Amino acid sequence: MVTFLPSRPGRLADVPSFARGTGGAESNVACALAAAGHAVKWVSRVGADGFGDHLVEAVGAYGVDTSGVRRDPRRPTGVYFRTADDRAAGTHEVVYYRSGSAASAMSPGTVPPGEVWAGRVLHLSGITAALSADCLALMRSLLERRPGRPLVSFDVNHRSELWRSGADPRVSLELARGADVVFVGEDEAEEAWGVRGADAVRAALPEVGVVVVKRGARGVTVFESPTPPLPETLRGRSSAADRAGLGAQFPAPLGGPSGPIEQREQPGRTGTVVPAPRVRVIAPTGAGDAFAAGFLHGTLRGLPARERARHGHLMAAAVLTVPGDHTAPPSRAHADRLAALDDDAWGRLRLGPGWTGEEQEVRTP
Repeated sequence: MVTFLPSRPGRLADVPSFARGTGGAESNVACALAAAGHAVKWVSRVGADGFGDHLVEAVGAYGVDTSGVRRDPRRPTGVYFRTADDRAAGTHEVVYYRSGSAASAMSPGTVPPGEVWAGRVLHLSGITAALSADCLALMRSLLERRPGRPLVSFDVNHRSELWRSGADPRVSLELARGADVVFVGEDEAEEAWGVRGADAVRAALPEVGVVVVKRGARGVTVFESPTPPLPETLRGRSSAADRAGLGAQFPAPLGGPSGPIEQREQPGRTGTVVPAPRVRVIAPTGAGDAFAAGFLHGTLRGLPARERARHGHLMAAAVLTVPGDHTAPPSRAHADRLAALDDDAWGRLRLGPGWTGEEQEVRTP
């Protein structure tokens, strides 16, 4: 969807102007993965209007295949406005104009299974399920465990503003149980599911092979089955042309404090705590999508849990140090060097604006 970024801090009522940008959970992931060198296709639906033109062109400029984006002549492209502060802040405001949008009209009948199953990974977002009953039906069909489907990644992305009156946001827990990889924040799980703490989240998702519980500036906890459910095509592969697929406004195929990493054993499960580096934040929006992209980048390359999570943290740090929802990530070589640091050096990382440039010094005091 199209995002309008405020020209200055303050209430929406006091902001005099906004800068147009692009947003949407899945399209953010698609752009980040394409910029990291993966072949990515975005499947979605936008209006036959100027905002739709802008969105398709802007996402395509990152190298994303937009041939799966349909134009709807009867419904507009979704847009939203937000304030400049953190979503977790009590003063944060966001106004969505997505009811009746082109993306909200997606359904099992408008998205051919072959189009979204063509990649090695299919990335989905819980935001889509909140847009309409048809979108929820589509998500349920895509998260049904069936032979031949690709690895399915699901980011809960709970947005209380989007859930329709009378709808139960706990439906996202039902959806998550159909995925192979799940991303969810501790705060989201508590608000939407009434589940508190990383271990409780893991227990609520026993069917899922990889569960990534995001803990804000404290980092993440990665739980995975002893043998994660990665298809053979995803194991031991590191080609820059790995095929990915995303649905952005909907799905398509997808190509803090620091400290030592902790290992916790559970019956048949292992939890790996991976701290986040310290970041001088310019704007927090889009960091969760960037983290998911970095983690999937590591998954497509067959990296172990710690490195997958560190690549997620690094992509998130790239977005946190710019005003918009996404930006060019660090080069693969640059990110690989940082992700390979020992625990002490990783804990000393200090990342600020411009750190992704090869010529920029990354401080590890």
